[in-house]
Amino acid sequence: MADEFDHIDFEELNTRAISQPLVTHIYTADPSAHYFNGKIYIYPSHDIDGGEAFDDLGSHFKMRDYHVFSMDSIDGEVTDHGVALDVDDVKWAAKQMWAPDAHEKDGKYYLYFPAKDHEGIFRIGVAVSDSPTGPFVAQPEAIKESFSIDPAVFKDDDGSYYLYFGGLWGGQLQRWRNGAYNAEHEESPTAHLPEGHEPALTAMVAKLREDMLEFDEAPSEAVILDENGKPLLAGDNERRFFEGAWMHKYKGKYYLSYSTGDTHFLCYATGDSPYGPFTYRGQILGPVVGWTTHHSICEIEDKWYLFYHDSILSEGKTHLRCIKVTELEYEKDGSIKIIDPYPGFDTEKLV
Repeated sequence: MADEFDHIDFEELNTRAISQPLVTHIYTADPSAHYFNGKIYIYPSHDIDGGEAFDDLGSHFKMRDYHVFSMDSIDGEVTDHGVALDVDDVKWAAKQMWAPDAHEKDGKYYLYFPAKDHEGIFRIGVAVSDSPTGPFVAQPEAIKESFSIDPAVFKDDDGSYYLYFGGLWGGQLQRWRNGAYNAEHEESPTAHLPEGHEPALTAMVAKLREDMLEFDEAPSEAVILDENGKPLLAGDNERRFFEGAWMHKYKGKYYLSYSTGDTHFLCYATGDSPYGPFTYRGQILGPVVGWTTHHSICEIEDKWYLFYHDSILSEGKTHLRCIKVTELEYEKDGSIKIIDPYPGFDTEKLV
């Protein structure tokens, strides 16, 4: 696995890349970007080399803390504000502080993050700060009824906040199909997945309580439909949800974007409600070097930007990534123009 990309000329790949790493002194991934009070804040994962063997459960993703980064402008200098939260400061968490997100309400900032609890089950926690850069103080318990990974918080025009979450394989979403954690075959990342002809699992969504600390309702599925109005199937690997949900709103439409995981695309679907259903619309980003694809979409001074990551900084080490940003554009019909991260490069070499 460590030699997976030995066939790639990284000098050529970097020459073709549409953007360069925003952060180079540490490895970063899963960038959740927000524009608060005229400034850009990015809440990524902090990749480290924890020495674990590579597997499809993601055991080699050993992240243990979060740094917050800020920029005065999209082309400006990136400031690292240091450790905002460490796993040792979260009573209920044992390890694997994966992709986070954050939002603001009434002058308080709320960091949402997944971690494995002391029983090895992913839960989602929340930590609070008076500053967008932290430090954040974690609540003593995970959010009730939370599970799986990749929380993303969305503020609607009416001031309501919604949390989207979920991820397959090591993200454990498939283990909750019957409403409780299924511990059977824990060594298998694909155990308990639907059959290919069955409806695909998808991101979960729940409105947040007024205090931003708990769900205001039981989570429900954000169903993604095909062009015929039928749920995408589990075997539709190039379109179905895998992980990394994100929600944004453009011209009155709700855009649910997500990663297809093992097929390496960022895709999106649109709907008329934050709960869906959402109709599949297409791809946003082609495959990047490295196994995972995870992103956010943020409006900054009347332009839209895609924040994403690849593994170009570590020359292909899947668990050592770097965050990037590029402009995102829409067609007149509201569809998103597909972005090629390395124009002219043979993407078959990346997957």
